[in-house]
Amino acid sequence: MDLRPPIVRKLLQHLERLPGVGPRTAQRLAEHLLTIDPEDLSAFAEVLAGLREAVCLCSECCLLTEDDPCVVCSDPGRDRRLILVVEEPTTAWSVEATGEYGGLYHALLGHLSPLHGVGPDDLTIARLENRCRSGDVEEVILATDPTVEGETTALFIARRLQPIGVK
Repeated sequence: MDLRPPIVRKLLQHLERLPGVGPRTAQRLAEHLLTIDPEDLSAFAEVLAGLREAVCLCSECCLLTEDDPCVVCSDPGRDRRLILVVEEPTTAWSVEATGEYGGLYHALLGHLSPLHGVGPDDLTIARLENRCRSGDVEEVILATDPTVEGETTALFIARRLQPIGVK
């Protein structure tokens, strides 16, 4: 017999859908949420509820942001001649944390995967091409994942950008 209330079972189901969270981790997280201060739990719930409303994709680079354009695209101190292309917007967080990169970003929102029905039109490749045609961009760094799909995506983009004249 399962003694957990139905709402706790439902919480466990949702927690287990999170990446890297199995049944044991979900159980620990649920136990924590059930024992923390009610005000902390309310604040956590409020943040979760507002997450999708507050965060959007930057209309220029597709990074996650609360303001459009994002802080990177609106920063006049950024090197506008350089764009680092990543598959997912969250990858830019790690790069930015190094403090070593001062250019712009562009998130593809995935990678080419014909087996899963993801083609060039499903990604932000056309938007990247338009940014490169603006005349400011001189170099594009393709930082796709080191997988077959990531390498294929990088090769596809390199071929599409070659006629534009960016390195």
